[in-house]
Amino acid sequence: MEPKTLLITGFMPFGSEDRNPSWEAVSALPERIGDWLLKKLLLPVEFSRAADLAEKAAEDCHADAILSVGLAAGRTAVTPEYVGVNVRDASIPDNAGVQPEGEPVDPDGPAAYFSTLPVREMTKAIQGAGVPAKLSYTAGTYVCNDLLYSLLHRFSGTTVRAAFVHIPLEKDLPLNESIHALTLAIEVI
Repeated sequence: MEPKTLLITGFMPFGSEDRNPSWEAVSALPERIGDWLLKKLLLPVEFSRAADLAEKAAEDCHADAILSVGLAAGRTAVTPEYVGVNVRDASIPDNAGVQPEGEPVDPDGPAAYFSTLPVREMTKAIQGAGVPAKLSYTAGTYVCNDLLYSLLHRFSGTTVRAAFVHIPLEKDLPLNESIHALTLAIEVI
C-alpha cells in the first residue's frame, strides 16, 4: 500500500516564551508513523501568514491530511480540538505585531467548522496510554484557531482532512509525553 502524506505543523516561539514545545515535539517525530509519511513544517505565530504557508505546503506535498500542533500554556493535558471558529481576538500581538479584536477569520465563511480528523478517537488513544488528554471544544481565538479554521475552510469539500492538537508547556507535561501523544494521535488517523 502506498504511504499517505501527513503535513504536520508546529509553531515558532511567541510572547514571552523562548521555545515552543509544539515544534520541538513535531520535529522529534519520526519520518513515518504507520501508513503516514510525515512532512514537517515550522510556522510563524502570525495571523493569516501561518495558514497561508500551511495551505501552500499541503498543496505542494499533496497532503492527504494535516495535523497542526500548538502550545496551550495553562493546560495540563494534550487537547485535540473539535472545532475552529470564525473569529480572531488576541490578548497579545502575534509575532508580526498584529492584535485583532473581534475580527472574522473569513468574512464570508461560516461561524465554525468541525475537525475532519477523528479527534475523539485521538483523545481516547492518548488517554488509553496513560498520557493526560481531553477533547477540547475551543482552540481559542489566537493564531492556533486562525490556522485550524483557515485549513478547514480551505479544504472543505475536498478529501484533505485536518485537525489541531494543543500540547502543554513542558513544565506541565514532559516533552516525551507530548511526542508519544502525537504518535498515538497519528496512528488512529
